[in-house]
Amino acid sequence: MSLTPGDFVLLTLAFFVVATLYSAVGFGGGSSYLAILTLVIASFFAIRTTALLCNLAVVSGSCLLYYKNGHLQFKKFLPFIITSIPMAFLGAAFRLKEQVFFILLAMALIVSAVALIYQTLALKTNLSVKKYPVFTPYVIGAGIGLLSGLVGIGGGIFLAPVLHHMKWDKPIVIASLASFFILVNSISGIGGLFVSDSFEIFWPEILGLLFAVLLGGQLGVRLSISKLSAKRIRMLTAFLVLFVGTRVLLKNGLQITLFT
Repeated sequence: MSLTPGDFVLLTLAFFVVATLYSAVGFGGGSSYLAILTLVIASFFAIRTTALLCNLAVVSGSCLLYYKNGHLQFKKFLPFIITSIPMAFLGAAFRLKEQVFFILLAMALIVSAVALIYQTLALKTNLSVKKYPVFTPYVIGAGIGLLSGLVGIGGGIFLAPVLHHMKWDKPIVIASLASFFILVNSISGIGGLFVSDSFEIFWPEILGLLFAVLLGGQLGVRLSISKLSAKRIRMLTAFLVLFVGTRVLLKNGLQITLFT
């Protein structure tokens, strides 16, 4: 990681802010870590590895808090997890060509942004929970798990909007599932990177980033953010991720330079 000390401090602060904001609204921050890392790291193996490790650091604290408050319903979450873990492992084990990776990453970032915008605008506090066929969570878990492994995120930012749209359960239950989904998929994805010899980190810089997101995650999950503030945070994050996703698609994926 060829950064000056000043630039690394800025990168660490950016990761701290992302972890704080995302954990405060129920996510790990993987999509934004990826977005930031594409601006400073050339190796897409290192990008995937770093994002997954940071995800893991953030959501571990979130899952612990949800567990203490009785929101982690393991029996209900199991169908999503059973299929997502092997598919995330498989996705991470793929040694993608660099251009293919950046195109997939860009599309994932763009979809993440759109999904976050949708979730912010459409989420209602009063809803009637719907019932679905027993195979539904298995299919959803497998599809999102595979995509998560390919691009190096936990997948919660994809899963939560889908489940909110389906009216699968109460928002707090969906948020806790999203955190747990990110946790297990990040672990599985890291395993896939090891198996495919794609695990790559910048030492000792990774320690600074992990420390920053761990602190940010612990702060964010404890913050009492008002509904209006949370909406503003989600919308700002979504538009930033959308911008960077478009930039990655044009510059890194399609080799078209329209803006820097």
